[in-house]
Amino acid sequence: MLEPLRQGLPPLDLAAVSDAASCALPARYEAVREARQFTRGTLDQWDMGDSFDDVCLVVSELVTNALRHGLPGSPPGVNGHEPPVRLHLMRCTERLVCAVRDPSHDSPVTRETDDFSSESGRGLFLVDSFSDSWGWHPLAGALSGKVVWALFRLPRAGSEPNAE
Repeated sequence: MLEPLRQGLPPLDLAAVSDAASCALPARYEAVREARQFTRGTLDQWDMGDSFDDVCLVVSELVTNALRHGLPGSPPGVNGHEPPVRLHLMRCTERLVCAVRDPSHDSPVTRETDDFSSESGRGLFLVDSFSDSWGWHPLAGALSGKVVWALFRLPRAGSEPNAE
């Protein structure tokens, strides 16, 4: 099934980056709602509200995984001392990148499941299903942890959304 891609993002032309936004999220499960609100506001500001549903689902899953598996020690909301999770959104000419940073060095793990009605264990399957690609890479230098990212292809200016 899915294997996490231990790789950086595909090459991006930094000159093509038109917008970027980022927010720190507290170490509590309510942060998933905050991430969706931030995503909705950012996509609306970028006049991309029609992309919200798929992007929001992926952001929700990435943030949930970061809170559930990426924070050391106690579950989120217990002691408030964990480093925050950070959500990054970046729009390029033909791509939207959603990236979630957490302090864990552990790679994302996809679960084999045939029970698609279960309430957990499907997050990376959904990320893979709704984004065009996804992966992760460890951080180096002053930043510790990893970034899990998902990429969405955007329609070219003047083209139909599903014309390829």
